[in-house]
Amino acid sequence: MQIFECSPDAQGKIPERAIRQKIDRQLTQTAYEHLIVYVDASRSEQVWQWVARQPGKPVAYRESTYRKSQTGDALVQKLAHIYFTLNDEEAIDLTGVSQRLRDAFDRDKVTKKFYEHFKKQHDAFLGFIEGIDAKTDKEWYASLMLNRLMFIYFIQRKGFLDNDPNYLKTRLSKIQEQRGKDQFLSFYRYFLLCLFHEGFSKQPPNRDLSPDLSALLGDVPYLNGGLFDLHELEQSHQHLDIPDEAFEQLFEFFDQYEWHLDNSTLGNDREINPDVLGYIFEKYINQKQMGAYYTKEDITEYISKNTVIPHLFDTACKDCAIAFASNSTVWTLLQQSPDAYLYPAMRQGVIDQNGKVIPETELPDFVQQGMHDPKARMLNRDYNLSVAVIPDANGNNQALPTETWREYINRRKRCLELREKLAKGEIQSINDLITYNLNIRQFAQDVIQGCEGPELLRAFYKAISSVTVLDPTCGSGAFLFAALNILQPLYEACLERM
Repeated sequence: MQIFECSPDAQGKIPERAIRQKIDRQLTQTAYEHLIVYVDASRSEQVWQWVARQPGKPVAYRESTYRKSQTGDALVQKLAHIYFTLNDEEAIDLTGVSQRLRDAFDRDKVTKKFYEHFKKQHDAFLGFIEGIDAKTDKEWYASLMLNRLMFIYFIQRKGFLDNDPNYLKTRLSKIQEQRGKDQFLSFYRYFLLCLFHEGFSKQPPNRDLSPDLSALLGDVPYLNGGLFDLHELEQSHQHLDIPDEAFEQLFEFFDQYEWHLDNSTLGNDREINPDVLGYIFEKYINQKQMGAYYTKEDITEYISKNTVIPHLFDTACKDCAIAFASNSTVWTLLQQSPDAYLYPAMRQGVIDQNGKVIPETELPDFVQQGMHDPKARMLNRDYNLSVAVIPDANGNNQALPTETWREYINRRKRCLELREKLAKGEIQSINDLITYNLNIRQFAQDVIQGCEGPELLRAFYKAISSVTVLDPTCGSGAFLFAALNILQPLYEACLERM
């Protein structure tokens, strides 16, 4: 594990995000596990960059920004995770250090902490719902309401709702002052349902509101997405109601956090961004105890990524064909970092963590002979049947589990052929990534994050926001969720790049 300080650019500023990612990719070739600290000329601002690498997911850049004006508490908390004493030195290995960095910089920790509190609020909110008897329906509606309200918290903080960053809480107070707490009609019945079904679900000229309600709603946008449309539970339960106390408690909980529509971390462990919503949705989706069984994730992921991503590229190409021309920056990504698009299982035992090919001389003599002599390998039982063992410096086997020497050599040959093909720029089509079983998700992520012009970024954003998926045998929705898991990081990458 190595830590680097990156000097500012010629203007004395920290390099832009796209440049930082290129720096990381180049550095990864010589120092696979690392942390980069970018500083400006005045040393008043820093960006700490760490890269999360998880099996089955695209590489994700985790960046934390620190400025002199901040208290520094968040930085101190992160440093505490990666602080080692001299007594720790003998017991420390690369895996342990990497795990500490993950604990310090990965968003999952903050996300899971929020989710733990969120579950308690969800259960409490559930108890306030009136007019729904069935437990499963009540849980469903509680989840819907909280998802709606969290979405509103994001957009109100941006001033999108009547230019009031505390829009919901302000309206609750106004209604209670005007009508009396829980008197006549509750905040839910009088205001929220109107906000959902008239305000967000209709264009301003089409809203059916009294002058008082119109004034109370203020300037709110039309949101065309379906989240705020009249729900079937709202249609079938005419006496559905939620008392004001439920919202008072919930808003008090939400107000403990900072809500951001981007994924940058400004150094506060109370910040919430769209990743948190994704985690919460995932938790509600994957409740196996409710009897939901899915097609294996590796199958749904493989089929979905090789269907959805080519469609996005084909659609984006129609709007920005020049970006996909031969030898354009889109395809040179494959040349610049070929190892990034070979799956870890393909590289394992062939290319080490520093990007160096493990030499043939490190293999047993009979394996070296069999690699180049068909007759020798045909008659050698050890070559064909014995398990491959390629020990690293710590004695760990670098070959795949149960892999024989014959299988290892075939994989090694394939890996190096693909690496050479990528480095020579011979892959110039998104379908080639499927044919050669390359990491198509990582490639799509890198193309979007590294967009050099707005035209290509707009083309991808349009493709992602307009994509539709038809699953005629939907069942439990496993393939739809797999498609969502593929689209979400790409959509977030578009928002970040914008």
